[in-house]
Amino acid sequence: MARPLTYKPEFAEQARKLCLLGATDVDLGDFFKVRRETIWAWSQRFEEFSNALKAGKSAADERVVQSLYHRAVGYTFDSEKVFQFQGAVVRAPVREHVPPDTTAAIFWLKNRKPEEWRDKREIEHSGAIDLASITDDELARIASEGSDGIAAPPNRSPVTH
Repeated sequence: MARPLTYKPEFAEQARKLCLLGATDVDLGDFFKVRRETIWAWSQRFEEFSNALKAGKSAADERVVQSLYHRAVGYTFDSEKVFQFQGAVVRAPVREHVPPDTTAAIFWLKNRKPEEWRDKREIEHSGAIDLASITDDELARIASEGSDGIAAPPNRSPVTH
């Protein structure tokens, strides 16, 4: 990569605009012809640059949040159909609907309400098991039950052909 440029105050506004468009620190480095580490150093050293990065990235993130939300719940928008009828171009206004997207809704709920929607649930067991007080018959019964508490099917001998 080229020799790092000396930081210039106008870089802050350029970086903010690039971040609004979704630029990453690597993208910024490519634009300014410096390494990603230089972008980090500028961010630590120059408050206006750091604030510009935060503002641009935050606004871009918020756009994604809104887009994900609209995909999750569905949305309607005005559009226009253009077609040809008897040699003439005809434009017809239409109202289009994008139905809710299940995957977007699940993603949203898993992240916004993880205690209710996450796949992994943590269950705390507060009781203690005193194995010394369990009889051999009770242990044999527990061992023969499946993990869900239902008795496991009896062992079957292998089939030979």
